[in-house]
Amino acid sequence: MGTSKAHACEMCGRSTTDHDRDVRFRLPDPVLNTQEQHHAEGSWLSDPDPNLATLMQIQGISPFVRALLPIRLDGGHTLCYGVWIAIHPDDLQRAASVWNKPEYSELKLTGYLANKIEPWGLFAAPVNLAVLDPDHTPYCVSSPDHVLSDVLTKEWPHSVLASLPPR
Repeated sequence: MGTSKAHACEMCGRSTTDHDRDVRFRLPDPVLNTQEQHHAEGSWLSDPDPNLATLMQIQGISPFVRALLPIRLDGGHTLCYGVWIAIHPDDLQRAASVWNKPEYSELKLTGYLANKIEPWGLFAAPVNLAVLDPDHTPYCVSSPDHVLSDVLTKEWPHSVLASLPPR
């Protein structure tokens, strides 16, 4: 069935349901690429369902925190990725200790992007996180990596929507 004109983006012609979309990675790529994935012995997740977990520690790989990576599109639309960030073990303990407390709103972390974001790649790019809304996971707010910094600060054409995974 085709997209009706009433529901097509005036800028790119794609369905407006492809805009202002949230894309959530279930697992960090290094975990996804292992045989046992998040079930490895000694692993810990803040929720048994990785889709709902916000913190995880995978033995032999890394601790991770979920974060939001917003991408501004032309025309006022925003694509938001729910990504995993590899962090230092001390930062996992610090984050877990404040996660459901008022101090959470002051949480700042640094780490490395643990998911590949198309069309840019970005896997293992360094990133700085901050809590911008205490009801959300931390946001990716800046990066010393030139490409990730551009992704976070520039507006992008709607053509990046073609790289999204299918719903």
